[in-house]
Amino acid sequence: MSFKRVLLIKPSGRHGLSYAFDLIPTALEYIAASVEDVVESVTILDLEMEHRPFKEAVEESLIALDPDLVGITMSATEHSEGLEIARLAKSKGAITVLGGYHPTAIPDKLLSQLQVDLVVRGEGEITMRDLVEKGGPQGVRGVSYRESGQAIHNPDREFIEDLDNLPFPARHLRKYTYGTRLMRDREYDVLTTSRGCFGRCTFCCEPTMSKGHQRYRSPEKVIEEILEIVSFHDHKPLSIDVTDPHFMGRPAIVERLCDLLSQQKLDIRFGVKVRADAVSKHPDIVRKMISVGIVGFEMGIESPNMSDIRSVSKGLNTDVHVQAVNNIKRWGGNAGGTFVIGLPDQTEDEILEFPAYAKKIGLTSAAYGVATPFPGTRFYEELNAQGLIFETDWNRFDEMHSVFKSKHIPSERIEELASICMARFWTVDTFLEKERMHLIRSSSKKALVSFIGDKIQELNFSLEMGSQLQNKNLGKHVLSVIEASADPNVEVYTREVGVHNIIEMALLLRILGDQTVQLTIMSNGVAITSWILKTTREEVEYIRVIRGRSDLSTINLDMDLNSFNFDGGYDLDIIDNLRILGKLLASNRGIKRQPNMLRLLMAGGLEFVVGYLRTIDPAARKN
Repeated sequence: MSFKRVLLIKPSGRHGLSYAFDLIPTALEYIAASVEDVVESVTILDLEMEHRPFKEAVEESLIALDPDLVGITMSATEHSEGLEIARLAKSKGAITVLGGYHPTAIPDKLLSQLQVDLVVRGEGEITMRDLVEKGGPQGVRGVSYRESGQAIHNPDREFIEDLDNLPFPARHLRKYTYGTRLMRDREYDVLTTSRGCFGRCTFCCEPTMSKGHQRYRSPEKVIEEILEIVSFHDHKPLSIDVTDPHFMGRPAIVERLCDLLSQQKLDIRFGVKVRADAVSKHPDIVRKMISVGIVGFEMGIESPNMSDIRSVSKGLNTDVHVQAVNNIKRWGGNAGGTFVIGLPDQTEDEILEFPAYAKKIGLTSAAYGVATPFPGTRFYEELNAQGLIFETDWNRFDEMHSVFKSKHIPSERIEELASICMARFWTVDTFLEKERMHLIRSSSKKALVSFIGDKIQELNFSLEMGSQLQNKNLGKHVLSVIEASADPNVEVYTREVGVHNIIEMALLLRILGDQTVQLTIMSNGVAITSWILKTTREEVEYIRVIRGRSDLSTINLDMDLNSFNFDGGYDLDIIDNLRILGKLLASNRGIKRQPNMLRLLMAGGLEFVVGYLRTIDPAARKN
């Protein structure tokens, strides 16, 4: 057997908390770089980025490339699609091989499917090269295969200890333009500086893959790859997501990397995943990280309750959370945290306290994922042994759907609680606090038009994500989010900090003057929640968010949820947007209100024009 033409495929499914990004399949690019000198051709097909039905894209690629070997990377949510891709490849005579966290955890189950020939367990670079060079699985460590109807598991392959020996991912084979809608002004890429994590969290797949063993690349090699990435993107501003499960696993390496980055003067914003205990112990390193563009920190907060922390073997105390957040925000970094809701012993009242805790410790972003027992994890084994996992559709193992029985909360309510937690955290004061961090880093205010544009983009993204995940229940979840948005702390924060001190809006205030602007969300004609903006010619006195509506406004903007069609998803075209805008403007009938509305339109229009001019001529800021 000989493998000369290799096709590597990433399924199209983009599910759960990964929805925010076009996830670049660097795992496949690492594989491609490891085998391209021993094969005639290697091609990467990212079905997430294809604008064709996945079957059509796969079949056309199989016909055009005629591969001997088709490799498919899979997560749990891509189980069904991955098997269908394997079936299509098998029907064209190719040998199929599956790899990734999911196949590593359940090789026997996958090999029971006739369209699956091989499974690569663990890291794939050396294993795939060995497989290609030998032309078959016999004697290849880390490979499972089927022989005479029986699953054969070759011995595990040792970890790649010297990561510097690996070639850089084969970005030159990339035929797609990746991006993240949460940073629209930058090109996007990903980077790996270490592999593994010494943590033992029971819900995490990493202990299965790395056995608690973390390995590191040298800072010099990482810098070399960063410079290659910069060149690949023609020296444009970049956003780079670092894939490491624990970026600060060895602080001395991070500090050395920061020192090297400080010599390069690169326009890059990095996002990293870190443990809160490491961040709390090393404030000086955190300061260095932020100074060189490592500004996004994602920490696994999990829960404010030590009983939850112990139940998932997180291995830290909650008392490090405040210090970690303080160390990040002191220098203008964004302190993000993830929470796990729906653990077996949690109650609804406990979960509803999570957003308040996130605000109390000062997080500038937070995500609330539904506890998901992935195969191979201790969490899965414990729940499966008790017969608590009821879901058989792997597509719902996405950290946004409840798939096992909880002691105290029905599954549908757990999913709704995730939406409510998001709404209670992502209030106006949270958005403004995040912008305040930008002000600390850059010493410049963001333009009002840019701020509003970013928020609209994020809102659209949230609705699209909800449409994908909740589908028929989206309208119910949207209503729950809006009802949960009323928060008296918004007024406290905005009075204390001053919106005008964070966002550049002097022109709007001068034209608008003394007004009370009220945006009210309605449902079937009933006011649900209102956002109230009180302005003078010099400042924003406060923003208030209340249930129902106030009768003291001078400008009303009413929006009824019936204007949106949430049945089966969320999709608005230009006509829909114009219709909704028309209804907003029609909210101000009467001689007294119409002049105020004209002031708002004039101020908003001028802010838009000036904001546009600033993007093409910074000198326009003075006029």
